[in-house]
Amino acid sequence: MEGVLKFSGGVRHDPAVDAWFDARPGDLGDIARRWFQQLRACGPDVQELVHDGCPTVCVADAPFAYTNVFRSHVNVGFFHGNALPDPGRLLTGAGRYMRHVQLRPAVAVDESALRSLIQAAYADIRERLRE
Repeated sequence: MEGVLKFSGGVRHDPAVDAWFDARPGDLGDIARRWFQQLRACGPDVQELVHDGCPTVCVADAPFAYTNVFRSHVNVGFFHGNALPDPGRLLTGAGRYMRHVQLRPAVAVDESALRSLIQAAYADIRERLRE
């Protein structure tokens, strides 16, 4: 596997992340907060920070996922999404590495498939850090 991107400044629970969510009320903010909670809960080694304007989760300063709120949707993004198994075909994006899942209010998503992507992203970054 290729080198691992690193961000400094991650902590177990960053008040700046909470402030970010507090500034995004309504359905979109609720969706983003809900899925960020899933990211936070991946393991005791998960750290968080606001990077490039959105809440990001890392293991040992290596980011694996983020959430972001846009005008009409929320992205749950994965830094190495191109390497994740995606049998539910939720991932979109054509970047070299990153992929994301778009979530919209009142539009059903396969929650089990998204939780599996989150767990796969967490396992993937842990494996990348072992190499």
